[in-house]
Amino acid sequence: MKKVFALDNKTFNDQLLDFIINFKSEGDMFNDGDRNVIKTKAIDGVTVNVKSFRTPNLVNKLVYRFFRKSKAQRSFEYAQYLESNDIGTPKPFGYFENTGILSFEDSYYASAHLQADLTYRELTTDLNYPNHDVILRAFTRFSYQLHQKGINFLDHSPGNTLIELNNGNYKFYLVDLNRMKFGKMDFKTRMKNLSKLTIHESMIKVMSNEYAKVSGEEETKVFNAMWKETQDFQERYHRKKRLKKKLKFWKN
Repeated sequence: MKKVFALDNKTFNDQLLDFIINFKSEGDMFNDGDRNVIKTKAIDGVTVNVKSFRTPNLVNKLVYRFFRKSKAQRSFEYAQYLESNDIGTPKPFGYFENTGILSFEDSYYASAHLQADLTYRELTTDLNYPNHDVILRAFTRFSYQLHQKGINFLDHSPGNTLIELNNGNYKFYLVDLNRMKFGKMDFKTRMKNLSKLTIHESMIKVMSNEYAKVSGEEETKVFNAMWKETQDFQERYHRKKRLKKKLKFWKN
């Protein structure tokens, strides 16, 4: 097993490694998803969150073994990059990979477990959430900060930003980090980056108003671009769902 730790703490690291080795039988289930499993466990007074990435298909076993970094490694390295740029994310503790001579098996990413007050998703499901407008504007400024620092979070979607309220001093933390790009972002790329967040035009109006304030862009231009990218994403998403439904029908 490949083992990479962030902390210089042998006691903690040994217990973390033991958790990884015995992952199937240890820890508390936090999320048992179709693709990945997340468990938590208290280690040396810290609640640790471990994400187990599913075993890839035959092609990706070769890709991850020889040509591309694993999702766990990317998550770990991107978390460290975010930390170095003062962008919130749960503290990374390490990553682990099981490989064979010619293939890749599975991988794990370990970080601190953050018990946030809400995610961006709650803002989309409850438009009357307390201080909804204020939180949404703070989130928009956070997103603009990402763009200014050249951080293109490709999974910038409702469940992937955790929010701490802190009596109005809102803090934002990115999770599910394995898909990112870095570098200068043009206007279209920035607007596309915000396209997966909400279907509500009212929220897009607030976000475009705040984004225009902090970026200096003309508000109508921002709204039109942000709303178009949102609609385009929704069309692609539903088209894909319809296609999957048809394929499932023909299989049966």
